[in-house]
Amino acid sequence: MNIKEFQIFSSNIKSKLEFDYSIKKLNWFNIGGITKVFFKADSLNDLILFLKKFGKEEKIFILGAGSNILFSDKKFEGVIIKLGKNFSNISLMPNDIIVAGSAVSDKKLSDFAMENSIGGFEFLSCIPGSIGGGLRINSGCFGREFKDILVSVQVIDRNGIIKTIPSSNINFGYRYSPLEKDYIFLSASFKGEKKNKKEIENKINDFKKEKDKRQPTKVKTGGSTFKNPIGQSKLKVWELIKNSVSIDTSFGEAEISKKHCNFFINTNEAKFEDMKKLINYVKNGVKEKTGVKLETEIEIID
Repeated sequence: MNIKEFQIFSSNIKSKLEFDYSIKKLNWFNIGGITKVFFKADSLNDLILFLKKFGKEEKIFILGAGSNILFSDKKFEGVIIKLGKNFSNISLMPNDIIVAGSAVSDKKLSDFAMENSIGGFEFLSCIPGSIGGGLRINSGCFGREFKDILVSVQVIDRNGIIKTIPSSNINFGYRYSPLEKDYIFLSASFKGEKKNKKEIENKINDFKKEKDKRQPTKVKTGGSTFKNPIGQSKLKVWELIKNSVSIDTSFGEAEISKKHCNFFINTNEAKFEDMKKLINYVKNGVKEKTGVKLETEIEIID
């Protein structure tokens, strides 16, 4: 990595490019070291220029809202890219289709749909994260997933080439998207259906009440730690955890939530290794007790 080249590039664009930038402030766990380069792309043009110059050679990680990422405390020897304000637009199209930029929060899209009396987006109100992150793992809750409302997605590859992919060409699975890891999501089109605004609002409020009852809020957490073990067990992952390990277990300042044991919490200044030990402790405990091999839903950047 030639820092001088990045400095020269930075002077020719309007987007923010910084060096030795703190990762902790970029994710919900509030864990991580620093990244060699942080690029906040505020325009599509700057992103294209960046990818054409650095896309093939550099180690790049695309960061959304940071709600389900666990970063190492070590220095990230590459570039973290975060999409800025020009990727946060939402537009209403004919036939109850909504186009949203990938930096739009799931909640903002849900609220926009409600304001326009379009149903089908209510579940998004309870998913912490952005549209880009939701597409990457096919996020979902309350029996609905991104794939259920997706029409098409617009992506850009490492060469700076933009493509539109219809959802019918994407074989989504449970918390899984087969799309290439090198793709950066730019925007997506979603289809809803006309619905009474008050009905939508009531449904969102019901979802929120249910979520607040079951899940920890206003804490430093990465959301659901493990995926439900589809095909391996009829039990939910939280049931497997509760039946297999002591939920009072903690490593340093990383602990299991008493409210929902599939949520792990940074109680103060937990280190990456603390959280990783807790994840492995639970994973191994469930495997020993039940034979079920858990897979993390959060992405671990070691």
